[in-house]
Amino acid sequence: MAAVTSVTNLADEVNCPICQGTLREPITIDCGHNFCHSCLTRYCEIRGLDLEGTPTCPLCKEPFRPWGFRPNWQLASVVDNIERLQLAASPSTSQVEEDTCRAHWEKVYFFCEDDEAQLCVVCREAEEHRAHTVRFLDDAARPYREQIQKCLECLKKERDEIQGIQSRENQRLQVLLTQVASKRQKVLSEFAHLSQFLEVQQNTLLAELERLDADILSQQEEFNFLVTGEMCRFSTLITELEEKNERSARELLTDIRSTLLRCENRKFRKPEAVSPDLGQRIRNFPQQALPLQKEMKKFLEKLCFELDYEPAHISLDPQTSHPKLLLSEDHQRARFSYKWQNSPDNPQRFDWATCVLAHEGFTGGRHTWVVSVDLAHGGSCTMGVVNEGMQRKGKLRLRPEEGVWAVRLAWGFVSALGSFPTQLALEEQPQKVRVSLDYEVGWVTFVNAATHEPIYTFTASFTGTIFPFFGLWGRGSNFSLSS
Repeated sequence: MAAVTSVTNLADEVNCPICQGTLREPITIDCGHNFCHSCLTRYCEIRGLDLEGTPTCPLCKEPFRPWGFRPNWQLASVVDNIERLQLAASPSTSQVEEDTCRAHWEKVYFFCEDDEAQLCVVCREAEEHRAHTVRFLDDAARPYREQIQKCLECLKKERDEIQGIQSRENQRLQVLLTQVASKRQKVLSEFAHLSQFLEVQQNTLLAELERLDADILSQQEEFNFLVTGEMCRFSTLITELEEKNERSARELLTDIRSTLLRCENRKFRKPEAVSPDLGQRIRNFPQQALPLQKEMKKFLEKLCFELDYEPAHISLDPQTSHPKLLLSEDHQRARFSYKWQNSPDNPQRFDWATCVLAHEGFTGGRHTWVVSVDLAHGGSCTMGVVNEGMQRKGKLRLRPEEGVWAVRLAWGFVSALGSFPTQLALEEQPQKVRVSLDYEVGWVTFVNAATHEPIYTFTASFTGTIFPFFGLWGRGSNFSLSS
């Protein structure tokens, strides 16, 4: 197969540039190019040249003397040998068709830049292309190859970026799926526990209602007995008086004073259908549900907490603290002071902004902590997370582009420190803020820890170590940390 290919390639080298066939009676002109004797003669006739004309080479356009052709016998011998080698293999016509001008059936050598057309020798000499920019195919293809290469580089780069985004986002989605599965398990576990507790509470409340029901029926029976006795006594007196009133005057006056005295001295005992103790028990029954209410509140708080983030036990790093911040011994609180502390300078310490970082950072996972803020008039407190490589010296630009994702609580308003600070509209000024970090998903969430009102959420792509970040300003202002 390789030998056939070599012979074919060699045969291409001995083809006539005009007819694209094997050279027949090859002749050489002044510029050194070889053609079939008949093809070059026909070429000169097509050009309308006579014996005194000066034609140009169909390939290089160099002038040559007409009819002064020199036979090339050595080339003719080579052509004969190649033809004998080609007898064993039939020539393929597909490539010839692709490289051949359909109008003149000549081999295509040139490319017209103006018309974007591929030309043979005859096409090149046509009137319509004489004033155009015509180049050899390889020369014309070179700048286009360079443009294609540049386009390929850009497209491959963008494709790699898209693949990177796809990979990163798929990882985030997988993390979310894992979190959802974990949340599902926690919901099932917590509600199973709640179901058991509710069943116990239901039985307790129903038992108390049964006791109240029995006591009410017992007192109803006792009440009906007392009322029936009083009604019998009063009915007897009424009957006696009615009979007395119907008798004669002599009989009516007999023992009249004793009869009237019994009526006047009657005492009606007013029985109570519900005793004060039973009434109080009925009124106090809602208090029996207080443990249920407390347990439900505890359940909801625990469920929300379990479905959210893991509590982070963080402490402030004195090596990063600005000299105007006074840290407590347990490094859980910070207070602003206009008096500079005698703090040695180091690369980690903030020297212009009154800020401090947590002692330890995070490289993954979901974490949450609570910041309790007590601001003096005109004070402010900044909280959030920062990239490990954030600027520590000089004036800081607190925004995501600088590796800072934070909000600022000031006297009377709250701002999100995005690319441009945005004042937030909240129902109330938070005193406790829960900061939550989801490293893999890229969320930094701020919530009012007392009312659970959302404050703001940043979305980012974290790399490296992320540290909790705090800033404080204003004499008397302070903050404390808890989980």
